[in-house]
Amino acid sequence: MDGPAPNHECCLIKMADPLKRLISFLPILSWAPKYTRTEAQSDLVAALIVTIMLVPQSLAYAMLAGLPPQVGLYASILPLIAYALLGTSRALAVGPVAVVSLMTAAAVSQIAASGTPEYLTAAITLAFLSGIVLIAMSVLRLGFLANFLSHPVISGFITASGILIATSQLKHILGIKAEGDTLPHLVTGIYQGIGGINPYTVVVGVSATAFLFWARKRLKPLLLARGLKHRPADMIAKAGPVAAIILSIFAVVGFGLVEKGVKIVGEIPAGLPPFAFPSFDFGLWQQLLLPAVLISLVGFVESVSVAQTLAAKRRQRIVPNQELTALGASNIAAALSGGYPVTGGFARSVVNFDAGAETPLAGAFTAAGILAATVFLTPLFRFLPQAVLAATIIVAVLSLVDIAAIKRTYEYSKSDFAAMAATILTVLLVGVEAGITAGVSLSLLLFLWRTSRPHMAIVGQVPGTEHFRNVDRHQVITDPSILSIRVDESLYFANARALEDAIYDCIADQSSVKNVILLCSAVNAIDASALESLEAIAHRLDSAGVGFHLSEVKGPVMDALKRSDFMQHFKGRIFLSQFEAIKSLSPLDQRTLAKPPLPTVAGAASLNPSD
Repeated sequence: MDGPAPNHECCLIKMADPLKRLISFLPILSWAPKYTRTEAQSDLVAALIVTIMLVPQSLAYAMLAGLPPQVGLYASILPLIAYALLGTSRALAVGPVAVVSLMTAAAVSQIAASGTPEYLTAAITLAFLSGIVLIAMSVLRLGFLANFLSHPVISGFITASGILIATSQLKHILGIKAEGDTLPHLVTGIYQGIGGINPYTVVVGVSATAFLFWARKRLKPLLLARGLKHRPADMIAKAGPVAAIILSIFAVVGFGLVEKGVKIVGEIPAGLPPFAFPSFDFGLWQQLLLPAVLISLVGFVESVSVAQTLAAKRRQRIVPNQELTALGASNIAAALSGGYPVTGGFARSVVNFDAGAETPLAGAFTAAGILAATVFLTPLFRFLPQAVLAATIIVAVLSLVDIAAIKRTYEYSKSDFAAMAATILTVLLVGVEAGITAGVSLSLLLFLWRTSRPHMAIVGQVPGTEHFRNVDRHQVITDPSILSIRVDESLYFANARALEDAIYDCIADQSSVKNVILLCSAVNAIDASALESLEAIAHRLDSAGVGFHLSEVKGPVMDALKRSDFMQHFKGRIFLSQFEAIKSLSPLDQRTLAKPPLPTVAGAASLNPSD
């Protein structure tokens, strides 16, 4: 029976759509079918280097979070596998990081005492809740919320956190007891405990710190100068913490330092990560919700920033919304394996990239390496001095402290510096959560204040062109019967009144003005409050016998105006360009050349002192 030919193209499109959606959810399907032996070799080498780096870091960061050392290892296994399946970055390495560890300690210490089962349960629950927050942000496409964490705020937060973390580890370097969550409390605790310094611990801690700084900065150039190739030299340099651990363990055992008061890590359970359940206590979730949101935002910003930077170097791309899903799944995986909140780490991701990682499978290989260390090597860490782990943390976090950025921000933008300074001081004096909240709040307030005073300028025509520039900066042609005002900001409730006042002041000072043209080339939006202001301006100018017109209105803004009743009673004209407006409204014989004042500063015609 004859019939129409089947539409194979339509069938292929229908089949392709579900496949495309599946690949977008599981990015591993985009590269796994084309995975080559060369890529596998590169991933294995990168995994070996990152594993060497990650094992001591994981132990140290767990201690920073107030958790048993093995928890750091647990948090470095399943999260890496989850990210390999769902992540879009080829080089991002997920796991415990210093800042998130500090935030975890700050949040969980408010609920339970460190070392108790309740403390561990709260940390696991925090990881689970962070995962849910990240996935919810992905589903609702709320990744833009991370944009509210400005670079000065994040930079200030990381700098202050680095100082706070390094200070908190001095007690382990000195072998004393000192508690505190803020810089004043930590300094006070260290001062009060200074009489109980253990000299053997100091020797171990200071020696480890000096060695790690030397290995970080000097070892690789030294090896390269001796003729060693780049990759072996890099691997040896990155193995500095491992060498410090081995040497310190030998020193503890060989010289009997435990009997002399040097604190060690102690027994670390060997074996597979346990299957853990978070607490579903509603009250606990309420207490951890805000910390989980802040950890999620900070972790997402740090992770995506690193991922985008590394992807750009290879002309690859990441999908931020999918990164939310991947990081959320990684945190849930951390919780279910007895870990605590994780994110993409800057240092280990850069090492992973530099070591030649080609795909996220390098992370899965790293997870296998850490799993092997967890199962077979943990008994060897029993005599590891806590001072060496503290040295590892100090060296890692001090690399995040960027004092020069404070000076650069101060010189460039005083308002951004204010937000950065507020963040730094609040983190150091009050706490990490309060610090980032203060920084974000002040950034938003300063933005509202800054945009409530928009830059406005009276403009004239550049001779021989169709361009219009500020009369206080350029030699331009003007017409005394026309006032052309350019506003360099979107119009909304905070600055609508400022526009009204500026136009009324100019009209009061210039009785010859017959038409006012508002140049809207920089106006990207007009909200309801600003729309009412435009209507009020038009009505008041019309009552005074002055025409009010708009020029260079952008398409989306014009669409919004058409949806309102503004156009129905607007008596002025809307011109496609400022040149067209002047050509239509200005007789040629009235136009004169206006010279800017010398030196070029704001003159009488300026609407804004910063013009």
